[in-house]
Amino acid sequence: MIKKPFIVGNWKMNLTLREGVEFAKSLRNSLNDRNEVICGICPSFVFLNDICKVLKGSGICVAAQNIHSEKNGAYTGEISAIMVKEVGCTHVLIGHSERRHIFNEADAFINAKIKVALSVNLKPIFCVGETLHEREDEKTRYVIENQLTGGLRGISADHIRDIVIAYEPVWAIGTGKTALPQDANEVHSFIRSFITVEYGIDTANSLYIQYGGSVKPENAGDLMAQPEIDGLLVGGASIQLESFLEIVEVASTH
Repeated sequence: MIKKPFIVGNWKMNLTLREGVEFAKSLRNSLNDRNEVICGICPSFVFLNDICKVLKGSGICVAAQNIHSEKNGAYTGEISAIMVKEVGCTHVLIGHSERRHIFNEADAFINAKIKVALSVNLKPIFCVGETLHEREDEKTRYVIENQLTGGLRGISADHIRDIVIAYEPVWAIGTGKTALPQDANEVHSFIRSFITVEYGIDTANSLYIQYGGSVKPENAGDLMAQPEIDGLLVGGASIQLESFLEIVEVASTH
Protein backbone atom coordinates (compact mmCIF):
# COMPACT_ATOMS: atom_id res chain seq x y z
CA MET A 1 0.00 0.00 0.00
CA ILE A 2 1.43 3.40 -1.00
CA LYS A 3 1.00 6.05 1.68
CA LYS A 4 1.94 9.70 1.70
CA PRO A 5 4.70 10.37 4.26
CA PHE A 6 3.31 11.72 7.54
CA ILE A 7 5.69 14.28 9.08
CA VAL A 8 4.86 15.75 12.50
CA GLY A 9 6.81 18.36 14.45
CA ASN A 10 6.68 18.17 18.24
CA TRP A 11 7.55 21.59 19.63
CA LYS A 12 7.61 20.33 23.23
CA MET A 13 8.01 23.28 25.67
CA ASN A 14 9.39 25.72 23.13
CA LEU A 15 8.46 28.93 21.25
CA THR A 16 6.39 31.89 22.36
CA LEU A 17 2.87 32.58 21.15
CA ARG A 18 4.13 35.13 18.63
CA GLU A 19 6.81 32.76 17.38
CA GLY A 20 4.37 29.87 17.15
CA VAL A 21 1.76 31.83 15.20
CA GLU A 22 4.39 33.19 12.81
CA PHE A 23 5.76 29.68 12.31
CA ALA A 24 2.27 28.36 11.52
CA LYS A 25 1.58 31.18 9.05
CA SER A 26 4.92 30.64 7.30
CA LEU A 27 4.43 26.87 7.23
CA ARG A 28 1.02 27.28 5.63
CA ASN A 29 2.38 29.70 3.03
CA SER A 30 5.39 27.51 2.29
CA LEU A 31 3.42 24.31 1.82
CA ASN A 32 0.53 26.06 0.10
CA ASP A 33 -1.49 23.36 -1.67
CA ARG A 34 1.28 20.74 -1.81
CA ASN A 35 -0.13 17.29 -1.16
CA GLU A 36 2.84 14.92 -1.48
CA VAL A 37 3.20 14.84 2.31
CA ILE A 38 0.83 14.91 5.27
CA CYS A 39 2.21 17.45 7.71
CA GLY A 40 1.39 18.31 11.30
CA ILE A 41 2.67 20.22 14.32
CA CYS A 42 2.27 19.80 18.09
CA PRO A 43 2.26 23.21 19.79
CA SER A 44 1.95 23.96 23.48
CA PHE A 45 -1.57 23.75 24.92
CA VAL A 46 -1.81 27.53 25.37
CA PHE A 47 -1.15 28.11 21.64
CA LEU A 48 -3.56 25.52 20.26
CA ASN A 49 -6.55 27.81 19.74
CA ASP A 50 -4.55 30.50 17.90
CA ILE A 51 -2.61 28.05 15.74
CA CYS A 52 -5.67 25.99 14.85
CA LYS A 53 -7.26 29.21 13.56
CA VAL A 54 -4.18 29.96 11.44
CA LEU A 55 -4.11 26.47 9.94
CA LYS A 56 -7.85 25.89 9.53
CA GLY A 57 -8.61 24.54 6.05
CA SER A 58 -4.92 24.16 5.16
CA GLY A 59 -4.66 20.39 5.47
CA ILE A 60 -1.89 20.79 8.06
CA CYS A 61 -2.78 18.77 11.17
CA VAL A 62 -2.57 20.19 14.66
CA ALA A 63 -1.93 17.78 17.52
CA ALA A 64 -1.96 18.29 21.26
CA GLN A 65 1.12 17.07 23.11
CA ASN A 66 -0.88 15.20 25.75
CA ILE A 67 -4.34 14.70 27.26
CA HIS A 68 -5.78 13.28 30.47
CA SER A 69 -7.50 9.90 30.54
CA GLU A 70 -10.83 11.37 31.70
CA LYS A 71 -13.13 13.62 29.68
CA ASN A 72 -13.63 16.00 32.62
CA GLY A 73 -13.37 16.18 36.39
CA ALA A 74 -11.33 17.44 39.32
CA TYR A 75 -7.88 17.17 37.74
CA THR A 76 -6.28 20.55 38.34
CA GLY A 77 -3.85 21.55 35.60
CA GLU A 78 -4.90 18.79 33.20
CA ILE A 79 -6.40 19.07 29.70
CA SER A 80 -9.09 16.78 28.30
CA ALA A 81 -9.55 15.26 24.86
CA ILE A 82 -12.80 17.19 24.46
CA MET A 83 -11.00 20.49 25.07
CA VAL A 84 -8.30 19.97 22.45
CA LYS A 85 -10.81 18.57 19.98
CA GLU A 86 -13.02 21.63 20.46
CA VAL A 87 -10.26 24.09 19.54
CA GLY A 88 -9.54 22.22 16.30
CA CYS A 89 -6.96 19.50 16.98
CA THR A 90 -7.20 16.32 14.91
CA HIS A 91 -4.40 14.36 16.63
CA VAL A 92 -2.77 13.95 20.04
CA LEU A 93 0.58 12.56 21.17
CA ILE A 94 0.14 9.78 23.72
CA GLY A 95 2.82 7.80 25.53
CA HIS A 96 5.78 9.95 24.53
CA SER A 97 8.93 8.77 26.31
CA GLU A 98 9.19 12.05 28.20
CA ARG A 99 5.72 11.41 29.61
CA ARG A 100 6.61 7.80 30.41
CA HIS A 101 9.98 8.45 32.04
CA ILE A 102 9.73 11.95 33.52
CA PHE A 103 6.09 11.76 34.61
CA ASN A 104 5.97 7.99 35.21
CA GLU A 105 3.01 7.31 32.94
CA ALA A 106 2.20 3.59 32.90
CA ASP A 107 0.83 1.52 30.03
CA ALA A 108 -2.63 1.29 31.63
CA PHE A 109 -2.85 5.09 31.89
CA ILE A 110 -1.65 5.45 28.29
CA ASN A 111 -4.25 2.89 27.19
CA ALA A 112 -7.01 4.90 28.90
CA LYS A 113 -5.82 8.05 27.12
CA ILE A 114 -5.90 6.33 23.73
CA LYS A 115 -9.44 5.13 24.38
CA VAL A 116 -10.72 8.55 25.45
CA ALA A 117 -9.06 10.19 22.42
CA LEU A 118 -10.74 7.73 20.07
CA SER A 119 -14.09 8.28 21.79
CA VAL A 120 -14.09 11.92 20.65
CA ASN A 121 -12.64 11.22 17.17
CA LEU A 122 -9.18 12.46 18.09
CA LYS A 123 -6.42 10.42 16.42
CA PRO A 124 -3.68 9.22 18.78
CA ILE A 125 -0.02 9.25 17.82
CA PHE A 126 0.97 6.42 20.14
CA CYS A 127 4.67 6.44 21.04
CA VAL A 128 6.72 3.39 21.96
CA GLY A 129 10.45 2.91 22.46
CA GLU A 130 13.22 1.37 24.54
CA THR A 131 15.90 2.92 26.75
CA LEU A 132 19.62 2.56 26.06
CA HIS A 133 19.94 0.05 28.91
CA GLU A 134 17.10 -2.04 27.48
CA ARG A 135 18.66 -1.91 24.02
CA GLU A 136 22.07 -2.95 25.31
CA ASP A 137 20.40 -5.86 27.12
CA GLU A 138 18.79 -6.87 23.79
CA LYS A 139 15.30 -6.28 25.19
CA THR A 140 14.05 -3.94 22.45
CA ARG A 141 11.42 -6.33 21.08
CA TYR A 142 10.32 -7.39 24.55
CA VAL A 143 9.82 -3.75 25.61
CA ILE A 144 8.04 -2.73 22.40
CA GLU A 145 5.73 -5.75 22.54
CA ASN A 146 4.78 -4.98 26.16
CA GLN A 147 4.12 -1.32 25.34
CA LEU A 148 1.99 -2.25 22.33
CA THR A 149 0.08 -4.91 24.27
CA GLY A 150 -0.61 -2.59 27.20
CA GLY A 151 -1.32 0.50 25.17
CA LEU A 152 -3.68 -1.15 22.69
CA ARG A 153 -5.51 -3.43 25.13
CA GLY A 154 -9.24 -3.54 24.41
CA ILE A 155 -9.04 -1.45 21.23
CA SER A 156 -10.97 -2.82 18.27
CA ALA A 157 -9.71 -3.33 14.72
CA ASP A 158 -12.00 -0.52 13.56
CA HIS A 159 -10.24 1.93 15.87
CA ILE A 160 -6.70 0.76 15.17
CA ARG A 161 -6.94 2.35 11.73
CA ASP A 162 -7.27 5.74 13.43
CA ILE A 163 -4.03 5.32 15.40
CA VAL A 164 -0.53 6.30 14.31
CA ILE A 165 2.33 4.46 16.02
CA ALA A 166 5.61 6.31 16.52
CA TYR A 167 8.75 4.34 17.31
CA GLU A 168 11.03 6.58 19.37
CA PRO A 169 14.06 4.91 20.91
CA VAL A 170 14.48 6.78 24.18
CA TRP A 171 18.26 6.82 23.85
CA ALA A 172 17.97 8.78 20.59
CA ILE A 173 15.63 11.54 21.77
CA GLY A 174 17.37 14.87 22.18
CA THR A 175 20.78 13.19 22.32
CA GLY A 176 21.88 13.69 18.73
CA LYS A 177 22.07 9.91 18.36
CA THR A 178 19.84 8.28 15.76
CA ALA A 179 19.05 4.63 15.23
CA LEU A 180 20.68 3.34 12.07
CA PRO A 181 18.00 3.42 9.35
CA GLN A 182 18.09 -0.36 8.91
CA ASP A 183 17.82 -0.90 12.68
CA ALA A 184 14.85 1.47 12.89
CA ASN A 185 13.27 -0.33 9.94
CA GLU A 186 13.69 -3.65 11.71
CA VAL A 187 11.74 -2.39 14.74
CA HIS A 188 9.07 -0.91 12.48
CA SER A 189 8.77 -4.30 10.78
CA PHE A 190 8.36 -5.93 14.20
CA ILE A 191 5.60 -3.43 15.09
CA ARG A 192 3.79 -4.12 11.82
CA SER A 193 4.09 -7.87 12.40
CA PHE A 194 2.56 -7.41 15.85
CA ILE A 195 -0.39 -5.53 14.35
CA THR A 196 -0.72 -8.20 11.65
CA VAL A 197 -1.06 -10.94 14.26
CA GLU A 198 -3.51 -8.96 16.39
CA TYR A 199 -5.59 -7.20 13.73
CA GLY A 200 -4.83 -8.68 10.30
CA ILE A 201 -2.53 -7.84 7.43
CA ASP A 202 -4.80 -5.27 5.77
CA THR A 203 -4.96 -3.22 8.98
CA ALA A 204 -1.21 -3.56 9.49
CA ASN A 205 -0.43 -2.39 5.97
CA SER A 206 -2.72 0.63 6.29
CA LEU A 207 -1.17 1.64 9.63
CA TYR A 208 1.20 4.62 9.76
CA ILE A 209 4.40 3.91 11.71
CA GLN A 210 6.61 6.95 12.22
CA TYR A 211 10.20 7.12 13.40
CA GLY A 212 11.29 9.70 15.95
CA GLY A 213 14.60 10.36 17.69
CA SER A 214 17.00 13.16 16.72
CA VAL A 215 15.53 13.41 13.21
CA LYS A 216 17.34 16.07 11.18
CA PRO A 217 17.43 17.15 7.53
CA GLU A 218 20.69 15.23 7.19
CA ASN A 219 19.24 11.84 8.17
CA ALA A 220 15.60 12.22 7.08
CA GLY A 221 16.22 10.87 3.58
CA ASP A 222 17.97 7.70 4.75
CA LEU A 223 15.21 7.05 7.28
CA MET A 224 12.38 7.66 4.80
CA ALA A 225 14.07 5.37 2.27
CA GLN A 226 13.33 2.41 4.56
CA PRO A 227 10.28 0.42 3.42
CA GLU A 228 8.60 0.17 6.84
CA ILE A 229 9.02 3.83 7.86
CA ASP A 230 5.91 5.79 6.88
CA GLY A 231 6.79 9.13 8.42
CA LEU A 232 8.78 11.04 11.00
CA LEU A 233 8.07 12.54 14.42
CA VAL A 234 10.50 15.45 14.62
CA GLY A 235 11.60 17.08 17.86
CA GLY A 236 14.24 19.80 18.05
CA ALA A 237 14.51 20.25 14.29
CA SER A 238 10.79 21.11 14.13
CA ILE A 239 11.07 24.41 16.02
CA GLN A 240 13.16 25.96 13.25
CA LEU A 241 10.99 26.53 10.17
CA GLU A 242 13.85 26.07 7.70
CA SER A 243 14.97 22.70 9.07
CA PHE A 244 11.40 21.42 9.39
CA LEU A 245 10.58 22.43 5.82
CA GLU A 246 13.76 20.75 4.64
CA ILE A 247 12.68 17.52 6.31
CA VAL A 248 9.24 17.80 4.71
CA GLU A 249 10.88 18.41 1.33
CA VAL A 250 13.13 15.37 1.71
CA ALA A 251 10.16 13.23 2.74
CA SER A 252 8.18 14.35 -0.31
CA THR A 253 10.64 12.54 -2.57
CA HIS A 254 10.09 9.15 -0.90
